Amino acid sequence: MAAVPVPLNLANLPKVGNLPNVRIPTYARAPAGAPTIVHISVGGFHRAHQAVYLDDLLQSNAGGERWRLVGVGLLPFDIPARDAMKAQDCLYTLIERDQKGDSARVIASISEYLYAPEQGTNVMEVMADASCRIVSMTITEGGYFIHEGTGDLNVEHPDIQHDLANPAAPRSSFGYILAALRKRKANGLQPFTVLSCDNMQSNGDVAKKMISAFAKLADPELALWLEKNNAAFPNCMVDRITPATTDVHRKLVAEKFGILDQWPVTCESFRQWVVEDHFPLGRPAWEKAGAQMTPDVLPYELMKIRLLNASHQALCYTGMLIGHRYAPEAMADANISKLLRRMMDEEVTPYLKPVPGVNLEDYKSTVIERFANPAVNDQLLRIGTEGSARIAKFVLPCVRDSLAAGGKVKFLSFTVASWIYYLGQTKDETGQLLGFIDPMLARVQAAAVAGKDDAKALLEFKEIFGADLAGNAKFAGQVDEILKEFYASGPSGALKKYVNSA
Repeated sequence: MAAVPVPLNLANLPKVGNLPNVRIPTYARAPAGAPTIVHISVGGFHRAHQAVYLDDLLQSNAGGERWRLVGVGLLPFDIPARDAMKAQDCLYTLIERDQKGDSARVIASISEYLYAPEQGTNVMEVMADASCRIVSMTITEGGYFIHEGTGDLNVEHPDIQHDLANPAAPRSSFGYILAALRKRKANGLQPFTVLSCDNMQSNGDVAKKMISAFAKLADPELALWLEKNNAAFPNCMVDRITPATTDVHRKLVAEKFGILDQWPVTCESFRQWVVEDHFPLGRPAWEKAGAQMTPDVLPYELMKIRLLNASHQALCYTGMLIGHRYAPEAMADANISKLLRRMMDEEVTPYLKPVPGVNLEDYKSTVIERFANPAVNDQLLRIGTEGSARIAKFVLPCVRDSLAAGGKVKFLSFTVASWIYYLGQTKDETGQLLGFIDPMLARVQAAAVAGKDDAKALLEFKEIFGADLAGNAKFAGQVDEILKEFYASGPSGALKKYVNSA
């Protein structure tokens, strides 16, 4: 390791390559004009997942692949990413962490980074260019503007209203996509493929529904053109636990590997990507880098979202309320582990379809092991971000399936009650302040505080629970009963009572 960490950039890449235990890329980036993927919202997950698959492919030179990847940031919190990517020539360090130790490699697959509020014209131009074959995105559940009560586009959202009024100066991902597609239509080009890489069931279908609805409002002729040209919105399932980057990670990269990196990313060694193979304008040979291309993603999506993502919601709020801040320490609590396992075994697994090539019992055991991985040390607050969307997307579909089959929903209801109780508190059981990140925070928190131990205050949010669950006596009754136990016995007491009951 160097005595003084080496600043990461292209000029210093040979020096970085001479550091012990650091892999560097040796391929030359493709020039402008090469087949291009534009990725909207470059966060930690994209850099640990899709960008790594492409980096592996480019490094292997399998089939002589030459693809460019252009990253786009939309929001003010992307400014540090903009600055880091500019200073580092879009290079960053990936640290894979498991029980065997840490491994480091430099990723070079992102060729360019554009910050849309300052470079909006450039963003639209690169997406409208004939070289752009795919626009992918990791914009989180909230970025799709879904009215959870109806499942339709939330046309009243301020970003949608802004982009309808200002089509040439958008601020949402949908606005930029439509602006670029409008240019492609005018230039006689086919629409690019839109690839959602967010954790949502049927994410491609959701993206198609929302973008099409937005197009019908903004430009009906463009909407007809998209329909006529069979614009592609493939589904995919993505999986890799990726904690948010902190100064602890920057220090790790500098002290252990000798690299001065403003924006490294850490993740587990496990990764999975299952992609519906529908890309009319072509795609990288991702399968040569380990992705699974398939005609039907749904069984894999349901398995991952309803076992892993729903269990994440069960873990994070209860864990934070008891006083934990990281997933491994919460998983060390036998009652929390029991909550997750009983929820998966008794209320989720019975209603999953068979998954080709996957043993669900093995998969559930792997999920528990991954959550408990001390090397990754995932933050519970990161997992609990956007609870209003994630409860709706990950937990409530499980509730609906179980209710439809006449099954149990006790532990799923416990998860919902833990979220409601969490919203009504400011401190955990140990007196530590709780953190909150949710686009609906002002509304849901006010309702939770006012309602106290009455779950109805939150269950009446039809944009989250829909009319069906808000009025379902079995589900609503169990959530209310458990919420009252949270207030009467505290999180630890409520957890112990319910996970050890029949």
